[in-house]
Amino acid sequence: MCTLEKRGNLFLLTLTGDNEHRFNPDAIATILSLLGQAKSQAKRGSVLITTGHGKFFSNGFDLAWAQSSGSLSGAAERLHQMVESFKPVVAALLDLPMPTIAALNGHAAAAGLMLALSHDYLFMRKDRGVLYMSEVDIGLSMPDYFAAMIRSKIGTSAARREVLLSGKKIRGEEAVVLGIVDSAAHDSAEGVVEATVGLAEKLAAKKWKGDVYASIRKSLYPELCQILGLKATIFATPKL
Repeated sequence: MCTLEKRGNLFLLTLTGDNEHRFNPDAIATILSLLGQAKSQAKRGSVLITTGHGKFFSNGFDLAWAQSSGSLSGAAERLHQMVESFKPVVAALLDLPMPTIAALNGHAAAAGLMLALSHDYLFMRKDRGVLYMSEVDIGLSMPDYFAAMIRSKIGTSAARREVLLSGKKIRGEEAVVLGIVDSAAHDSAEGVVEATVGLAEKLAAKKWKGDVYASIRKSLYPELCQILGLKATIFATPKL
């Protein structure tokens, strides 16, 4: 399902297996638990990288699990359960006391894209993988924290329109132009992870205080953090 590996100062969170890495309650709980482990072991210079195996980074919520309830009302209830239980995952990433990097090995769709955008940096492959918000195509409304994430992390109205209102599948080079990802110059999953490790090592060398870093991050996204119930802490102990 997913694993957490510690390599010196770096934490590598991996969505395992060759499936679509769909988020059902068990998967969500596991990711949240592993983020909690990373937070508890954090120190100056810690960095988190999140990636996946196979064709997909994540294809979002497990809609098949929702539909297996056997009724429309049951499916809606299960979908609501996933939306609400995923919110703490987004909050945990924004509150994590270290820089975070998403190494997109493949497609990131719907809640999978939300997981990616919850990181500070996004790297994509140039040969495979798209960003895709499927809600307009499949007839689902947008959770409030999803919409706030898009407003917080995607800078222009034109780019937000492309992501949310066109159902467009955005490849790496276009995602860089739209300002959604930082890099899409990598020819393989191994290449994108290698590139993110290089960035992570540079960030780790800064040895920033994690709680200060997290507080500054949260101050950048006040609307999103208010929805998630996060507050930025004020620190007044500057390094002299």
